[in-house]
Amino acid sequence: MSDIRIATAEDQILLDKEAKYCSYGDTVHYIEPPRIFSRCEGSYVWDTEDQAYLDLQMWYSAVNFGYANPRLNNALKQQIDTLPQIASQYLHKGKIELSEMIAVDAKKKFGLDGRVHFNVGGSQSIEDSLKVVRNASNGKSLMFAFEGGYHGRTLGASSITSSFRYRRRYGHFGERANFIPFPYHFRGPKGMTKEEYGSHCVQQFARLFETEYNGVWDPKTNQCEYAAFYVEPIQGTGGYVIPPMNFYRELKHVLDQHGILMVSDEIQMGFYRTGKLWSIEHFDVQPDVIVFGKALTNGLNPLGGIWAREELINPKIFPPGSTHSTFASNPLGTAVGLEMFKMTSEVDYGAMVMAKGKYFLEGLQDLQKRFPIIGDVDGLGLALRCEICGPDGFAPDKATLDYMVEEGMKGDMVVDGQKLGLILDVGGYYKNVITLAPSLEISYPEIDLGLKLLEQLLVRATTR
Repeated sequence: MSDIRIATAEDQILLDKEAKYCSYGDTVHYIEPPRIFSRCEGSYVWDTEDQAYLDLQMWYSAVNFGYANPRLNNALKQQIDTLPQIASQYLHKGKIELSEMIAVDAKKKFGLDGRVHFNVGGSQSIEDSLKVVRNASNGKSLMFAFEGGYHGRTLGASSITSSFRYRRRYGHFGERANFIPFPYHFRGPKGMTKEEYGSHCVQQFARLFETEYNGVWDPKTNQCEYAAFYVEPIQGTGGYVIPPMNFYRELKHVLDQHGILMVSDEIQMGFYRTGKLWSIEHFDVQPDVIVFGKALTNGLNPLGGIWAREELINPKIFPPGSTHSTFASNPLGTAVGLEMFKMTSEVDYGAMVMAKGKYFLEGLQDLQKRFPIIGDVDGLGLALRCEICGPDGFAPDKATLDYMVEEGMKGDMVVDGQKLGLILDVGGYYKNVITLAPSLEISYPEIDLGLKLLEQLLVRATTR
């Protein structure tokens, strides 16, 4: 185990400037001193000392297709030389064709006509979806969302995010959420199968509509006070919790009975993270709205958006000027998005991701057998979780995971003579879950390398 790492003189000058000139409101310093990075490629980033780190979180799943992906980078470069800028009130080919691609795909998969509306990122697109939902429900501002759910930190998005700390100092802005338990089977009641627990959670939710005295339903007018249910099909910041396959189908039945829209937040799990374009596809339901962002442009350009059913977003009900962003549907972003769709259509990308995910999960299961502090592992595609617990394999152990993250960032582990660091992300209700989101282009030898590095961190954590 190495000593505490000291920043180089050059890095320290930059860190001193950051301390004086940069807002800390948009920065999280997980380790001290923070690393300053200088280049990236594939599954790796390098710091200013040219120390390589294998990245298993890929910018919170924004860089699904690997750092500096040559094909996507070239699409951006080519667009810069043709139409790099155009105001969002004007049309360009990329916007129209990317909208068509998403809408035609949704029609094929869900049997629903719909339209695509762009914005500059995930939180901003959540805000637009709230406008669409409120407009379609005659101004209802109450929403359902999940415990453990995360939808962003703008004012509206933080109101439907379960963490009070994101809105504590700012109050509520229109929307309010009723937070419903998510079927987190590892920490659910004992004695139920995963599917039984999923049904149990739906049944508990359905109780809200039994009488008017449950507080959400008026049986005399058949109206619900809530407009929509915002779901992350696979919980992201909540710890990559994977629900039972029967859960959303049963939940959607209750929502449809009571006229409540389902909004699928695919910002983290979209674009093949789970082996399908949208993670909701795994669960055999038709969403009313899909929100996307992050990996659409592989992190090269801030672009997000929504797809919504025709009845919710056609120009008669959601007319021009309903919302606006200067950089929405910008041609650099749409060019990369189009190339991403072309790239993933040329091979069976979903099958490739599922095969790699199965291989990675088997490696995590092997580690779980050998290290009792791993309480749970699970995964869908290359969205994988590893829950770090106490010696009993259940009590959450945030301190040990924090230690592992810091050790990984020291860059002093050695595998086959190569010195490496390991970048991990922390999630979960108790901040004790390693949320693994490697590049979808990761190679099998790189998966093996990641597992070896994780094993070294686990050895350090259990022998310190």
